[in-house]
Amino acid sequence: MNMKTVVVGMGLVWSMGALAATPFTHWQLPGGTEVWLAETHQLPMVDVSVSFPAGSAFDPADKPGLAGLTQRMLDQGAAGMTDVQIADRPADVGAQLGTEIDPDRVSVTLRSLSQPDKENAAVDILAGVLNQPTFDAKVMEREKARLEEALRQEDAEPQMMAAVAFQNAVFAGHPYAHRTSGDVSDVARLQAVDVRQFWQTHYSRNHAVVALVGDLTHDQANALAEKLVAHLPATGAPTAIPPVSMLSGAVLKQISFPAQQSQILIGQPGVKRGDPDYFALYVGNYVLGGGGFDSRLMKEVREKRGLAYSVYSYFMPMQQAGAFQIGLQTRTNETANALQVVRQTLRDFLQHGVTQDELTQAKNSIVGGFPLRIDSNRKQLEYLSMIAFYHLPADYLEEFPQKVQQVTAQQIHDAFQRHIDPDHMATVVVGAAPPIK
Repeated sequence: MNMKTVVVGMGLVWSMGALAATPFTHWQLPGGTEVWLAETHQLPMVDVSVSFPAGSAFDPADKPGLAGLTQRMLDQGAAGMTDVQIADRPADVGAQLGTEIDPDRVSVTLRSLSQPDKENAAVDILAGVLNQPTFDAKVMEREKARLEEALRQEDAEPQMMAAVAFQNAVFAGHPYAHRTSGDVSDVARLQAVDVRQFWQTHYSRNHAVVALVGDLTHDQANALAEKLVAHLPATGAPTAIPPVSMLSGAVLKQISFPAQQSQILIGQPGVKRGDPDYFALYVGNYVLGGGGFDSRLMKEVREKRGLAYSVYSYFMPMQQAGAFQIGLQTRTNETANALQVVRQTLRDFLQHGVTQDELTQAKNSIVGGFPLRIDSNRKQLEYLSMIAFYHLPADYLEEFPQKVQQVTAQQIHDAFQRHIDPDHMATVVVGAAPPIK
């Protein structure tokens, strides 16, 4: 067998009330595909994810939405199967097929029973979708029409209006500003030849990452992975996503919309995957706005002043620095007041950091809730796929609780000082509020 196998880490499985270790094995197929396996025989199930660097950040500058349309078309006809057959056949063998896209990657997923006849039938469907998509021009025109209608509906929703404006403000001029599906006018210009070219360029076996979790052995996983990528094209290195620049100053975008509440998003580029400050930012953000009723933003905005039902903050690490975002909804006549409270709470947090009590509460909550984040094969698959795609340490899951426990208040203060600047943030307000300063 022409491959090298390495036991690279230990995953964590929630089983019978206790944590048990499951070894991850990792190897590379002759064509360059990375394969990661977490073998566990507790359930007669197999979960598979195949990921490619083919997200919306790889859209050509003159063809926004191409990555999203390509992902959408994968299961609309392949390997002699119609879209209806691709939708029905997995259910016939107790399987589920899905696709996901974000700015960095596209992932095609499969959940199947491990019974050989069921699994083989399900894997054949997935292999066809990956290796032999039809990209029929007539079907694509139908899907474009559906997508355009969906985009029109989204464009009328204040939440989506705010999200699109925020993305454009935070990542102006960067590929991360691309809307995953493009705009209506973008979709209309895309052709079947564009989709096929994008698939040939970005869905390559030498850049694919296959993650598998469940009831299969190493040899079975290797054979399954080989079948999934056997006829994919081989291409050169994908275009590198450029670094994200910090905002040069404050940006304010106010969009008028007839509503009783304003949608508010505040943020800036935050942190990328693998950044040494990630765990300090993660724990600190729990205190700031990620910890629900434990967070300062919730206490200041909701509990003390009743300005919003919910307010949150989070980091979205990507290949390059993804967004740091604070979000809330408030009555239109309280928009300016709510913004002032959020901004002051953030400034106080950046200046003074976290208290020891807050730090202890954050650590206990994060570590105590960690088993629930990996308590199913599907959740483990999401982590395994992420670890493999972003080349994170193989012991990422094993070390997660320890990394959280090791974070200090000083590390949180220093990390936020390095990554967050309240004077260089984008603020988006969608609603009927008076002009904001």
